[in-house]
Amino acid sequence: MKRFVLLIFVVSVCPFVARSSSPTALTTILAIHSLSRTEVEQHRQVDIEATVTYSRQRVNNLFVQDGTNGIFVERAAGQELTAGDRVRITGTTRWDYSANIVAKHITLLGHGKLPKPVDADFEQLIRGQFDAKLVKVRGVVHAADMNLLVGDEKPTATLKVLTDGGLIQAEVSAADPQRLNQLLDARVEITGVGGGRFDGKRQLTGIVLRVNSLADVKTIEHAAGDPWSLPVTAMDQILRVYKAKIETARVRVSGTATYFEPGSALVVQKNSRSLWVKTKSLGPVRIGDTVEVTGFPDTDDGFLVLKEAEIVDTGVAAPIKAIPVNTQELRQSKHIYDLVSIEGEVLTETREQSQDEYVLLADGQVFRVVYSHRIMTDALPELKDVAAGSRIRATGICVTDDANPFARDVPFNVLIRSAADLEVITPPSILTVRNMTRLVVLLLLGLLAVGARALWTGRKMRRQVAEIGYLSHRRGEILEDINRSRPLTEILEKITELASMNLKGAACWCNISDGPTLGNCPAVISASGLRTIEVPIAARSGHNLGSICSAFDVRTKPRPEEVKALSTAAALATLAIENSRMHTDLVHRSEFDMLTEIQNRFAFEKHLKELIEEGHRNATMFGLIYIDLNDFKQVNDRYGHQTGDLYLQSAAERMKQQLRPGDLLARLGGDEFGVLVPVLHHRSEAEEIANRLERCFDETFMIEDYALRGSASIGIALYPTDGLSDDALMSIADAAMYGNKGQKHRASGMPISEIVRVPVQSHD
Repeated sequence: MKRFVLLIFVVSVCPFVARSSSPTALTTILAIHSLSRTEVEQHRQVDIEATVTYSRQRVNNLFVQDGTNGIFVERAAGQELTAGDRVRITGTTRWDYSANIVAKHITLLGHGKLPKPVDADFEQLIRGQFDAKLVKVRGVVHAADMNLLVGDEKPTATLKVLTDGGLIQAEVSAADPQRLNQLLDARVEITGVGGGRFDGKRQLTGIVLRVNSLADVKTIEHAAGDPWSLPVTAMDQILRVYKAKIETARVRVSGTATYFEPGSALVVQKNSRSLWVKTKSLGPVRIGDTVEVTGFPDTDDGFLVLKEAEIVDTGVAAPIKAIPVNTQELRQSKHIYDLVSIEGEVLTETREQSQDEYVLLADGQVFRVVYSHRIMTDALPELKDVAAGSRIRATGICVTDDANPFARDVPFNVLIRSAADLEVITPPSILTVRNMTRLVVLLLLGLLAVGARALWTGRKMRRQVAEIGYLSHRRGEILEDINRSRPLTEILEKITELASMNLKGAACWCNISDGPTLGNCPAVISASGLRTIEVPIAARSGHNLGSICSAFDVRTKPRPEEVKALSTAAALATLAIENSRMHTDLVHRSEFDMLTEIQNRFAFEKHLKELIEEGHRNATMFGLIYIDLNDFKQVNDRYGHQTGDLYLQSAAERMKQQLRPGDLLARLGGDEFGVLVPVLHHRSEAEEIANRLERCFDETFMIEDYALRGSASIGIALYPTDGLSDDALMSIADAAMYGNKGQKHRASGMPISEIVRVPVQSHD
């Protein structure tokens, strides 16, 4: 009996003793914030009651507050809470940007009132004094945009608000699109949870207010007027209303120089921190030295930068060791501006005027390694020849062309400092098409001796060789089409067909940025049980031209050949798209005058010959008007060629406005212009157009600080009345123009065009 009583005592008392010996759970937010970072990272137990100040289920954002203390809570998806809910939270501590709670259980206790918001200004928020606390901020709304997030439970909006200290961003849940435009330029009071905006390296780049709804955005003072009722401002005069009061203090940083482009940029790194520095300094700066930098802090597309900086090289060597990384780490933007080392397979190499470029493939990701010629002061070195297919190690600075990419994948490139930053690890494989063909022949000769099995094996190998040859032939056809500038859509269709043949008939298609989808794209991919692969089409300049995609049965396993085939197709697509754009640009340059952006003499003479042939076939009439700007030489002589060029541009624009749809205006050279009027019934129609062209010079030209009064002499020739050939029509129109010019001289006894300086009146 005594043993039984003792056993009961042990069973009942031991759990109590065990619980009393475990660490006590933290019961207030203040107690959590009182911990050091080391203590927070020990995952201390938490059991608190607090009031929800902000909740957004879509991104699992939850902030709570007890009294005057607030904190961020990481929670699992599924539980919907609203501001004002009173909750009990059990979980553990975790360190992120600061101390947070990882919730295991959240119990809804009821609904009550929100804590009283605290008045806050920009300086207090940027210093983190009110992080995770409910605050009130006043400012003027500069921008109000809807956020279109797929799967978001409620529409949201982003407000950019100018406060006395600077711009802040307010993310508003449950936003009404109809009310957003009413907030532009209005002075408002916003109630929300204060917090910071961070980049992928967890560095502070701005302020974010998390606002539960537009009801928490109160208008204190409406805008002076509707922004859409403002008078239209000329594009070259918009800076006249610019005002800025910059109070940002200069800062000084120290670190190791890891990259330097004289007169453009410097990258400094210290431990795990790195910074892009915008500078006009020409150095000298030696890579690996400790440098002192002074400038003004700013953000560029969400990344910290130092601008208008000056540099001093201390001469003290403090080399930084490159961080070995893979493409997945670089896509997460956690190493932007860091000195990194990455391995990949070379797809292509290119020399351009401003840089050398190597396109690499690693882990299915295509990226560029760039060697800028601006970082060199001596003569341009020889291009480091790295054969396609080689595996290399590139050491340099990780950069991106994307905006603030926190929490999402971004494209990246690597900037190298010298050719020595490229190290060849393994040369290209010896398994080329030629070597494979020789191997096939040897195998066939050896297997012919073994009878029927040898015959079957030989036929199989010959089919493979034929397939390789056919694919090579099709690739050659595509390259020939690119050289001949065939239609781009036709070439891209052939490229998707080639990729499909490489992938044993898998569906392949091409998505062009701001363009159509070409190829064999399944109508509904998600519902058809397909596994898809996408490889970007990267331009040599770095931006994305689109992507090559392919779909496979979801039951199949991914193979390295899939990415390789799509990467080859993407390289061909890059060549085709850029060649097409280059061809279009060359055609434009051959037919248009670069100064006035109207057609040139070559295009004019081509259209004139076409009109003559059409008039001969159909017995139709058309007109040719020859225009000469009077005394144009005075403009260049008195006020310079820049003023003369602006005068020609303005004159061309005025004359173009006098013409009908279908009429053609061209600059024939210097101050001479021509007009083709393709549809005429009587001479009076051409004379009426000529009169409009002459009268358009009556209004004074306002060119920089000058008011120029110009005029023009005009001559007309009609087909077939005045001539049947292009030379005859040009001669008749030219003679008529000079006759018109002489009549004006004799009638006035003065220069035909008076061009004088008239000071432009100030409107300040």
